[in-house]
Formats: sequence, structure tokens, C-alpha cells
Amino acid sequence: MLQMSFHSPVGPLVIHEDDEAIVRLGWGRATDNADRPLLQEAHAQLTAYFGGSLKRFDLPTYVNGSDFQRAVYDVMSAIPYGETLTYGDIAKLTGNSAQAVGNACGANPIPIIIPCHRVMGAGGKLVGFSGAGGVETKVHLLRLEGAAGLLI
Repeated sequence: MLQMSFHSPVGPLVIHEDDEAIVRLGWGRATDNADRPLLQEAHAQLTAYFGGSLKRFDLPTYVNGSDFQRAVYDVMSAIPYGETLTYGDIAKLTGNSAQAVGNACGANPIPIIIPCHRVMGAGGKLVGFSGAGGVETKVHLLRLEGAAGLLI
């Protein structure tokens, strides 16, 4: 698996590529920075996102998960920039429980690109985030997207 790390406003990030798809985004430093076009493009898109000029990622991704998890990630990926859905909303769309959706969100291997930070608890309640920094990182990302009014 190829990887590249870079500094971001939410800390050091590591992008992982395998078979020409982004398969993971995590916090930390790469053990070996690969100079690959897809990793460079992912870095460029994340930089543009953090700069406020990118509203939707256009990267090939692959999640090695269940059909249910991939369905949840597809719904999350369709949530527009600056908007949110609840676990219950996604549960209705996928035909599962809100708790199962929460578990899938927590297992999201590509946070930010697959925007699990746009998923809220019932009534718009701010709940966990699987990335480093937890809820504080989630709040930072929602503020970046102009969704901070949802948090007041």
C-alpha cells in the first residue's frame, strides 16, 4: 500500500492508495512518502477543501467493507457540502437501524473524503467523529463548510 503524509488544519494526515484507489485517510505520518499521481491529486483536493475552494471530492475510493457499510458510505458521500443528515435519516435510506449506521460511520476508513462529519445524532445533536480530535475535529470541519449554524 502506498502512502503520503502532509500537514492539515486538523493535524498531520496520511493518505493511503492501493490498486489506484484511495483506501484510507488517517492521522499521523507516512512511513514512506510515495510520489504517485493519485496521492498527489488527493493531497491537492484535500488542500483545496481545507482552503474552502473544493466542495466535492472527485477521487476513486475503495472500502473493503460489507454491502451495508458501502451503502452508508455512498449516502454520506452524497450529503452536500455544508449540509448534514442524521443517523436516523441514513437508516431510513438504507433500511437499517440508526445504531448500525453509527457503527458504519465509526468504521469509515476514509473520513473527510467520505464525509462522516456531516452525520449528526437525533435532532441535530453533535455526536462522535472517528478521526483524531473527535468531536472538536468534527466541529472544525462543519465550521469550515459553513454548517456551524447547525451547532448553535
